[in-house]
Amino acid sequence: MPTPKTASATLKPRGRPATHGLTALKRAVRIHGSRAIDGRTTLGRALAAWRAQLIADLGGNDSLSTQEAALVDLAVRTKLLLDSVDDWLLQQHSLVNGRKRTLLPVVRERTQLADALARYLAMLGLKRRPKRMPSLEDYLASRYGDDVKPDDARCDGPAPAAASAGATPPEPPPA
Repeated sequence: MPTPKTASATLKPRGRPATHGLTALKRAVRIHGSRAIDGRTTLGRALAAWRAQLIADLGGNDSLSTQEAALVDLAVRTKLLLDSVDDWLLQQHSLVNGRKRTLLPVVRERTQLADALARYLAMLGLKRRPKRMPSLEDYLASRYGDDVKPDDARCDGPAPAAASAGATPPEPPPA
């Protein structure tokens, strides 16, 4: 005697099939900007860390021009979209549409996003820039006040040789 099939095994799933959601994500990021991503989530923390590393590689916030800051924002948004599409693509059984025998259209969009990210990063530069350090005068002024000159700087170590030019050098110890 055959076993009866349950209703849930024979029914198709309800609603539309799951899609990649790239358009909805683009719209949310375009409208809300970086507020669309919650900074408490793993994704939000990872994006914030990547942004901080990118800014540090460019010499820090103080050395970024307005144009470079805009490019950093575009790069972070593009990376968010690219990572989301990559995640969705890796969950698919196949990247080929069986009926049409073509790649899924989202693969082309992913390639465009990757190219855009590469262009933004190339515009920002591929070499790490050293962080700008203050001059000695600026450092001493911030540390000891404006009235201190480099020659007047307090020093915990021995006096430099030029300052003790009039003094006789110490004699070597007897052997």
